Amino acid sequence: MAKYVHEIRDPVHVFIRINSIERNILNSRPFQRLRYIHQLALSYLVYPGATHKRFEHSLGVMELAGRVYDVVTAPENIKHSSVKDVVPLPSAHEHGYWRVVIRMAALFHDVGHLPFSHAAEEELLPSGWDHERLTLEIIKSPEMHDIWESLKVNPNDVAKLAVGPKKYKEARFSDWEAILSEIIVGDAFGVDRMDYLLRDSHHAGVSYGKFDHYRLIDTIRILPKSDDDSSEPTLGIEEGGIHSAEALLLARYFMYTQLYFHPVRRIYDIHLKDFLKNWLPDGLFSTNVSDLLDLTDNEVTAGFLKAAREKDSSGHEAAKCIVNREHYRLLYQRNPADVARNPDCGKSIYKAACAFFGESSIKISSYKQKGSGIDFPVLMNDNRIVSSLEMSDALRNMPVVAIDHVFVSTERRKEAEKWLSENRDAIVALLEEE
Repeated sequence: MAKYVHEIRDPVHVFIRINSIERNILNSRPFQRLRYIHQLALSYLVYPGATHKRFEHSLGVMELAGRVYDVVTAPENIKHSSVKDVVPLPSAHEHGYWRVVIRMAALFHDVGHLPFSHAAEEELLPSGWDHERLTLEIIKSPEMHDIWESLKVNPNDVAKLAVGPKKYKEARFSDWEAILSEIIVGDAFGVDRMDYLLRDSHHAGVSYGKFDHYRLIDTIRILPKSDDDSSEPTLGIEEGGIHSAEALLLARYFMYTQLYFHPVRRIYDIHLKDFLKNWLPDGLFSTNVSDLLDLTDNEVTAGFLKAAREKDSSGHEAAKCIVNREHYRLLYQRNPADVARNPDCGKSIYKAACAFFGESSIKISSYKQKGSGIDFPVLMNDNRIVSSLEMSDALRNMPVVAIDHVFVSTERRKEAEKWLSENRDAIVALLEEE
């Protein structure tokens, strides 16, 4: 007799369990394409083990989404009266329906990623497009019609949960749909974040992304944002899980500062983007679903390997930087002393260096997180609901991720380092004088 439940071995979650219908969906062309999209772009050039793909990450997100759904919908975990009207009863048809939808939304939440994931996204799509919009297009495309028919689910429900209200603004979300999308893409307890931190940490060989996700998931609850019965429901946590929540957000901070924004990793993203601007027709990715599904990291890799060998090829210089490891070198990085004098010190040095050495010799990578601590409701042991920022000093004082990396070509490196040593203080002090 054929098995109905199948087990997939996974280095992070040990086993990921799927049923026979879900296994057939794994074999679909849109999902199989994710086997050939690196999770961390060219990070394997810095961390050799970071060769994992969006395919296994998406499986992990599906597994965690199912776990969280089961926890937050369990009757014994619905402890506030305002939530009882929102969550379907376990015996209701809606309960089983939405469990299928959330697992599929989690499985397909990254299906619209471009080759090399985020590294190739900025500046390489037409205005108004990003990988979330491409995900919506694929989920609702004729390519996926038979898949959703076999599951008896509405593709628009899958699409809404996969990207959330911030990225699907034209759709109307009920309180229940907003909560379910939050399980996948939420800032506080989104399982997308949980899986990528654990998985990226594992494959890169660093410890920064580890936290007690078992305890965290077991204590997640649907709660009103305050004790007011009329308050909008959202994902929160029981008091006993607050340290796991702190660990998750600290893990995010450390992974961003130590891995995702590693300067050599960032400059490879820039070289890849420069190559693609020359290699792609009109310098942009197509937003046509069929074209997207035909393009993976394999085609791009073959493109820059060939371009690096042939001097007359489009994107030769950028490709050579990647293939021959002739990447631009770090000239300057943000530090507290300079920021205290000039909050835009990185951009000031970049502009001055461009003026002196020419824009082709200088690159910059900048990022600043919009906020630090994340506010979510905490259910106290005495049944009061309080803000996480009131309860946790660690969350309230969470450091902000901020980087400025200025890079210089290898040919101008020594000259640029000498120039910066002689002019750095004057450049940083420009804003003070103004």
